[in-house]
Amino acid sequence: MKVHALLASAVLLASPAVFAQDDLCQLNLQEIDDNMATNTATLGEPAKSQVDEYVKQARQAQQSGDTEACIAHSTKALQELKGPGSTGSGGTSGSGSGAGN
Repeated sequence: MKVHALLASAVLLASPAVFAQDDLCQLNLQEIDDNMATNTATLGEPAKSQVDEYVKQARQAQQSGDTEACIAHSTKALQELKGPGSTGSGGTSGSGSGAGN
């Protein structure tokens, strides 16, 4: 997720705000497409359904010109693709000790 934050920061600093938001929305959707192509076999339910719903909402927001909503939904989809713990939704890995990262 740190990489995405750095990428988002770089995009926002390198171009005007309106274009940066459009680019971030599109970049997120492209990254989701790339990840779905490789992670579909390992992504179980209900995560796959949740990602599909976030992508659907992001694309609808993009088409209606609501870039903030597109970014929000696509970011949630990316977090879901990263696996348990990235959204704070649980998972059994990690004990809070910080070990393993």
